[in-house]
Amino acid sequence: MTDPTLFQRSTEPLAARMRPRTLDDFLGQEHILGPGKALGDLIRRGDVGSCLFWGPPGSGKTTLARLIANYTKRYFEPFSAAIEGVGRVREIIAQAEQRLQYEGRGTILFCDEIHRFNRAQQDAFLPWVENGVVTLIGATTENPSFELTGALLSRCRVFVLEPLTVEHIRTVLERALEMETKGKGDVRFEPEAMEALVSHSQGDARRALNTLEAVLEHVASISLLPSPVSRDVVAQVLEKPLPRYDKSGDQHYDLISALHKAVRGSDAQGSLYWLARMLAGGEDPLYIARRLVRIASEDIGLADPRALSITLAAKDAYHFLGTPEGELALAEAVVYLATAPKSNRVYAAFTQATEAANAYPAEPAPLHIRNAPTKLMKELGYGAGYKYAHAYEEGYAPQDYLPKALLGARWYEPTEFGFEKDIKRRIEWWEELKKKAEP
Repeated sequence: MTDPTLFQRSTEPLAARMRPRTLDDFLGQEHILGPGKALGDLIRRGDVGSCLFWGPPGSGKTTLARLIANYTKRYFEPFSAAIEGVGRVREIIAQAEQRLQYEGRGTILFCDEIHRFNRAQQDAFLPWVENGVVTLIGATTENPSFELTGALLSRCRVFVLEPLTVEHIRTVLERALEMETKGKGDVRFEPEAMEALVSHSQGDARRALNTLEAVLEHVASISLLPSPVSRDVVAQVLEKPLPRYDKSGDQHYDLISALHKAVRGSDAQGSLYWLARMLAGGEDPLYIARRLVRIASEDIGLADPRALSITLAAKDAYHFLGTPEGELALAEAVVYLATAPKSNRVYAAFTQATEAANAYPAEPAPLHIRNAPTKLMKELGYGAGYKYAHAYEEGYAPQDYLPKALLGARWYEPTEFGFEKDIKRRIEWWEELKKKAEP
């Protein structure tokens, strides 16, 4: 039987107790912390200025800020923009000024979720960052380019943190398990159980440690301790894992971009995966449907005119059926688009025609294709010389339709793929008829 006090909860969470104390213990982010890398060298020299850490949850932003404070021997002052305001910032600044004046010790002001501050609040940091009273380290999960002011970005160096790898998470869990069970009996995890914890974390070290702590508490409550701990025991503790997805943040744009590019690249498997990721994350299916309609026009075009009809039908089907039944219609449309022949020639042609319309905004229509509903207009030559296409045997009348300044322009050039191959043949045939009709 297991002693119910074996894994009694500490007053400090496991994630806090496992926080690395040195750079050597820090896992991940080798691209900025490894030998010869910018941030790692600055930390080791104790010469880190104001900076911003941009990365997903659990990637080590707070831990890295604490390590910087330790290596630079500065006072660490944590602050959360989610629950505190500028008033608290002023208090911290006043304390930092006194600390610098009387102790000669600098202060690191660590602002978590700095993107939650509005532009005016962000600008409140500027004078204190410039005069060196505090070293600002901001942490954000959102793209700084969009969420932070240019003035703040110009004074802070931005470092991008990446999600921890599977190997990093496994190491974190193994270290924590060793620390938590040392001297408390033989508690082991089956490989499948450990892999379940790793998979559940989704690259988030904090989530991995919190889950491990919950599993250990659950194990301690079992009268007959399974040894080793099985995957089924772990599954009893884990809630349903949801893919990491923020409908209003970078993930929203990253994943819809991934879906669009997978469809454009004719990868049905990748297209289905990104569709499933977005739907599982709670994205509005009609938002996805609108993007599919756009893809049908932009990337399939007239190579397969049915693509537009199918995406619109998928939108209507989802609107009619709802979730989850209607999601299958979106999947069908995604596979159709991914496997359809591709052409962006209409998209490119319309872009060029729009540029021409902007460059020549006032060109009059040629007289022969103007409407002539009145006698005066007919006397002025409106409609004179117009050739009615249906009056010709081939259903085609050779004549010009562009303004004089744009005669000869060619914007739409069909490809040799799908239905556009037929369109290209027609255009070439009409051009031959026009050449024969020329004097």
